Amino acid sequence: MAPLISAQEVSKHNISEDLWIVVDDAVYDLTEFAPEHPGGAAIIHRYAGRDATIAYSEIHAPSLIKTSLPSSKALGTLDPASITDEWAKHAPSISSSFSWDAKPPLDSLISTYDFVSAARQTLTPKTWAFYSAAATDLHTKARNNSAYTDIGLRPQILTNVKDVDTRTSMLGQKMSVPIFCAPASMAKLVHTEGEKEIARGCRKAGVPQCISTAASFPVGEIFESVAGEVTYGALEGETELPLFFQLYVDKQRHKTEALLKHVEELGAKGIFVTVDAPVPGKREADERVKADENTSTPMSGVKAKNDAKGGALGRIMGGFIDSSLSWDDLPWLRRCTKLPIILKGVQTAMDAKRAMESGIEGIVLSNHGGRSLDTAPAPILVLLELQKCCPEVFDKMEVFVDGGIMRGTDIFKALCLGARSVGIGRGFLFALNYGQDGIEKYVDILKDELETTMRMMGVTDLSQVHPGLLNTGAVDHLIPDGKEHPYAKWRPRAKI
Repeated sequence: MAPLISAQEVSKHNISEDLWIVVDDAVYDLTEFAPEHPGGAAIIHRYAGRDATIAYSEIHAPSLIKTSLPSSKALGTLDPASITDEWAKHAPSISSSFSWDAKPPLDSLISTYDFVSAARQTLTPKTWAFYSAAATDLHTKARNNSAYTDIGLRPQILTNVKDVDTRTSMLGQKMSVPIFCAPASMAKLVHTEGEKEIARGCRKAGVPQCISTAASFPVGEIFESVAGEVTYGALEGETELPLFFQLYVDKQRHKTEALLKHVEELGAKGIFVTVDAPVPGKREADERVKADENTSTPMSGVKAKNDAKGGALGRIMGGFIDSSLSWDDLPWLRRCTKLPIILKGVQTAMDAKRAMESGIEGIVLSNHGGRSLDTAPAPILVLLELQKCCPEVFDKMEVFVDGGIMRGTDIFKALCLGARSVGIGRGFLFALNYGQDGIEKYVDILKDELETTMRMMGVTDLSQVHPGLLNTGAVDHLIPDGKEHPYAKWRPRAKI
């Protein structure tokens, strides 16, 4: 049994040469660890001889300190009888992640836009800046959504639409509605349970989740959070939530190899390799708000900091990503995993066709939510480009889209143009503002809107959708005919 240690004894060890802290009532000796802390020694020194539970929990998974330190550094348990008003009084104050008084009740939210408004009001300025930011002038972020409004619907009347079915599958995994939670980093900035709470909501809603390399928790803890015999949505006989894994290839390739082996052993259903962000985009809203330098992610091992360019979490924490990744590395990836490989971030028909020829199982048409390269094309327009220039890809691999999806009509349009399902990233983070219940309601809102759209369009099953249900005339002139420019024939002198 761990020895009891009084608060008074802990308080004596409050200098860098002799430094104890308390986390979750456990007393640790961090004298040797503090200089090596990925978040810097300053934050540990701030809590020297004190209880650091609240500050620790805002950033780290509960298990991290237990697994990172040698067992000899766990000294004992804080004696609750020794806690005095003075001990609590002098603990450094921590700002709340949310302004609960400003958050509207969940039952008052009736659209996905309401979740965005609630997040804008209640998330910390840095969290809102990190999640809402996009590259430079935000044109691509805006077009991701507006492109859907430029595509019209052509309703079919006098069809029996009493019963409609939104069930489908992706990569062999069943889903209640053609939505999956796209990978998004550091969900713990919104909710203490982060990606684990998203997983619980996705399981109840019956939609898959894709876990980010930059998740707030070790991937094993996220899998464990939804382990056990629990119903997966309303899908009869299904109990397991399909979990995919999003991969940023590390400059230290051996780390990527070990991570892929680990997620495959855990039971991941596919690997989504991000290919549209060899370097982070310039996100000025994120740069303008200083980062908390205690923030770190367990799987990538990087930490936040501020520098002369600003404090963008995406830029600073993306420094481990290997920008040398190329088509030549696909055989190496194949050797690293037996799981299906999906390239996330395809933005042209040429690359879609090359992925098909390389034997890739799927692609996500995506521009990183407008966060990488401003004025890159909206994914729904790239979907049209594939239909125009290389329709054969739809027969050889599964095609998904993400970015700008806010309504059931958006989902319907993407499916009509050949998408198997759609990914949503920011929306799930904003829904996480309300925990598992928020995730479930967010999916339910979109499911209800999709069902309404299907009935209005004379469609009762997703196998009935096709391009003829759409009018794309307003955007057809924006779709390229192929790799070459239609009339400018200048070519670079150097080989690309």
